Amino acid sequence: MKLTTPLLIMLSLPGLASGGEVEIVDAEAQNTAPGVYRFDVTLRHADTGWEHYADGWQVLAQNGDILGERILHHPHVDEQPFTRSLSGVQVPPSTEYVLIRAHDKVHGHGVQLFRVELH
Repeated sequence: MKLTTPLLIMLSLPGLASGGEVEIVDAEAQNTAPGVYRFDVTLRHADTGWEHYADGWQVLAQNGDILGERILHHPHVDEQPFTRSLSGVQVPPSTEYVLIRAHDKVHGHGVQLFRVELH
């Protein structure tokens, strides 16, 4: 199932969302078994090398609990945007949507939360 609307959460600190943070371009969820999903997440980031790159993303429940996490072990300097998957994520029954939160080595968790509807 594909989300059509990104949800942006901006913190009230000037300049926090300035260049260099990881951007979630797209995210899709596929139900693979009862209560189990595969997530395909596309990120864009100005990776510069080992010191500054998008190094992961999380699947969050509506209450903020971490349901799954994909760690990225190397920079993607010449592959932008890029998509990576995470399978076997267990989602509590009656969950209508999850949130995707990305991370990079310099800025930490980005301010963008990407909402993915589950059907």
